[in-house]
Amino acid sequence: MQIPLLDLKAQYATIKDEVMTAVSDVLETQRCIGGPKVAELEKKIAAISDCKYAVGASSGTDAILNSLMSLGIGAGDEVITTPFTFFATVGCIARTGARPVFVDIDPRTYNIDAELIEAAVTEKTKAIMPVHLYGQMADMDPIIGAAQKHNLYVIEDAAQSISSTYKGRKAGSIGTCGCFSFFPSKNLGAAGDGGMIVTNDEDIYNQLSIMRNHGSRPKYYHKFIGGNFRLDPIQAAVLLVKLPHLDQWSQQRRYNAEYYNRKFADTSVQTPFISPDCVTIYNQYCIRVLRRDEVVAHLKKNDIGCEIYYPVPMHLQECFSHLGYSQGDLPEAEKAAKEVMALPIYPELTEEMKDYVIQVLLEFLG
Repeated sequence: MQIPLLDLKAQYATIKDEVMTAVSDVLETQRCIGGPKVAELEKKIAAISDCKYAVGASSGTDAILNSLMSLGIGAGDEVITTPFTFFATVGCIARTGARPVFVDIDPRTYNIDAELIEAAVTEKTKAIMPVHLYGQMADMDPIIGAAQKHNLYVIEDAAQSISSTYKGRKAGSIGTCGCFSFFPSKNLGAAGDGGMIVTNDEDIYNQLSIMRNHGSRPKYYHKFIGGNFRLDPIQAAVLLVKLPHLDQWSQQRRYNAEYYNRKFADTSVQTPFISPDCVTIYNQYCIRVLRRDEVVAHLKKNDIGCEIYYPVPMHLQECFSHLGYSQGDLPEAEKAAKEVMALPIYPELTEEMKDYVIQVLLEFLG
């Protein structure tokens, strides 16, 4: 049996006619930059995130970059974040000229250890960027507490966690702003790159809107140096078709996760820990196993898709060697990078497919 890590064709088959109509509508109007589809999606993403404002972005990466630039973060500043994340989190900080400062992770949730953040604050710190990894939000109360105490911005990297909650509050709604990715593999995925920034601050919303259009307002008049961070209306149209299905798809992922959890109980497989404060959307279902690389090879040999998120923590990436971190500095992130792996979790998985994944994995582990 062949089981991919993610089967977007299965999802597309259920909404193909709606998607084709929506894309055709955009092409018929020839409103290929901005326009009503982008505005409608912004309004709806703001609403589901319990935020007043939303600004479309060309990708989740550009959502983070726009946020940093709009908050005036640059050379000489420091941004505290996690080393256990996708490259874009840290890459965007570095691209502004600011210095990423890493804090180790909670070994259960893999999110930044909020209790370690305050000790990392210096006079140069300007922001904290927690990442809501794998669909579960970080422990936001102490993060906000540290930010308020030291007058810092909080940028939520919620690329993997749209509609997740922490103590009933939505991802993106707690910090200064929140950044979503619509990369095709996300729970709410476009037909290419796309992203969104949400905020409850009108001044920040206005600045984000200006910065995504090369920093110009009105056209051809540039008070700021921005970028081309605009969301494509064709992607917005696709996302508007998918958005009504988001809750159902995420619920099915939670059902699949519970199925795995039951089958892996009393085995050597460490299943995901979900904080009682959180409702996750399981963008990934990541287990922890010894001999992880051997397990990955065995699953792939048996036609089961799996992935390592992430094999090298950011503080040990070659491009960040100038920051001065060494092996052993952030032990929990380094240990997780050697033991964590993702199994298929997408909504269209059948019981037979899940049972095959479980069988092959447990047979190998003995």
